[in-house]
Amino acid sequence: LGQLQRGETILIHGGSSGIGTTAIQLAAARGARVFTTVRSAEKARTCLKLGAEAAIDYTSEDFVESVLKLTKDKGVDVILDMRGGDFFAQNMRAAAQQARLVSIASLAGRKATLDIPTMMKKRLTITGSTLRARAVEEKTKIAQELAREVWPLLDENKIKPKIFRTLPLADAAEAHRLLESNEVVGKVVLLCDT
Repeated sequence: LGQLQRGETILIHGGSSGIGTTAIQLAAARGARVFTTVRSAEKARTCLKLGAEAAIDYTSEDFVESVLKLTKDKGVDVILDMRGGDFFAQNMRAAAQQARLVSIASLAGRKATLDIPTMMKKRLTITGSTLRARAVEEKTKIAQELAREVWPLLDENKIKPKIFRTLPLADAAEAHRLLESNEVVGKVVLLCDT
C-alpha cells in the first residue's frame, strides 16, 4: 500500500517490533532511506544494525523535527504507523508532498485528529490495512507476492527474522509477560510439539 520506491524515504514507527524489524530490513534491501522510532537506546542500536539510517527515541526527542532535519525539511515519502492516536497528527507534519501514510495498528489510540487542509496541501494518501478481514483470494495474492519479492531476500540472507526468544507452548504466559514488558526486540516464538 505504501508503494515504496528505491531512493525514497520511509519512517517506520515501532522499529524494534517484529513487524518493524522486518520492515526496516525490507525497505533497506529495496534501496530506501529508513528512519524509525523506538523507546530506548538499546532498541535504537538494533534498528541501526538492521539497516535504519536513523533511530529516533520518541520519548526524548521530537520525531517530526528529527525527520525534517534528516530530509532537509522535505519530510518522508512513506510512513508505516503502528501507533495511531496522537502520532497521526505528527505523521502529517513529518510527511513529504504526496506521501503515503499506512496505518496497521492503533497502539497509542484508536482516535486521531485529521488536519484536512494539511492533507489536501500535501496531497497525502492515507490508508490502512489488516490481514485478518481480507478474503482468501486476497491472502493468496499476498502470499504469492511474498514468495516472489521477499523469499529470495530470505534465501540470500539479505534479511533475517529477528527472534528475541523462543519458548515452549506451555510457557505462553511468559511470552505474554515479555510482550507486555516492552523488553522484546523482534518476535517471541512459541514452539509447538508435533
